[in-house]
Amino acid sequence: MTARTALYVDGDNLGAGYGPQILELARQAGRLDIARVYADFGKTCGWNNVPGVRTCHAGTGKNASDLLLAVDAMQFAHTAGITTHVIATSDGDFSHLALRLREIGHTVIGIGEAKAPDKLTAACSTFHKLAAKTRPPCAQTRTGEDITQMDQHIRAIIAAGSQEGRGLELQKMAQKMQRQHGIKLSDLTVRTWRSYLSARPTLYELDPPGPGAKVRFKQNGFNGAT
Repeated sequence: MTARTALYVDGDNLGAGYGPQILELARQAGRLDIARVYADFGKTCGWNNVPGVRTCHAGTGKNASDLLLAVDAMQFAHTAGITTHVIATSDGDFSHLALRLREIGHTVIGIGEAKAPDKLTAACSTFHKLAAKTRPPCAQTRTGEDITQMDQHIRAIIAAGSQEGRGLELQKMAQKMQRQHGIKLSDLTVRTWRSYLSARPTLYELDPPGPGAKVRFKQNGFNGAT
C-alpha cells in the first residue's frame, strides 16, 4: 500500500521558483494527499500561482509560519494517517520537528537549499538539495510591483461585493477578509486597511475618509494577474 504523504513548505524561507522541484520530489515519496505552503502572504508572492499546493496564511507574528507548519505536521501524524512527511525548508530550527516525527516511527524527507545546516539534514531520514530555482511565477503590476495573494483575495472580495463599479465599503471588505480568509487587521504590518490599500495606488482607488468610504480595484493594475 502506498504511504500517505504530506508536504509542508516553509514559504517564508523558500521562494515559489522552487515549487516544481519540490512537488516532483514530494510525489516520489508516496501518495501526496496534503501539500501546503505556510507564509505571511501579505509579503510573499508566487506560491498562489503554483498548481497543486494549498497556501496557508500564518499572519505577521514572529515565527508564525514555523509554528503553524509544526502544529499541522503533528496533527496530521496523529489523526490523518500520514506516515511520510516532506518538509521543504533550509531553516535548521525544523530539525526538532523532523526528529520528533522520526521518534514515532515516521519517515521524514527534507528538501532545501545547499546552505541548509547539518543539524537539519541529519535530522531527516533523507535530504534532497535543490537545484537553482526558476523565475518565481509572481503576478506584477505594470510598474513591476508584486501582486501578493492578499491582493488577489481583496480584488475578488471587491469584485463580488461591488455594484455597478462603485466599490465596496472598507469595513465590509475587512469583515469578509477575516471571515473568508482568516486575515485580520492585526496580521498587517500597518495600522489600518486604508494604509495598506493607499500604499498601492496602482491597484486600488479609495474614497476620502468618512462613514461608508469605499474601495475599488484598478483593473489595469491587475492586468496579467491570475
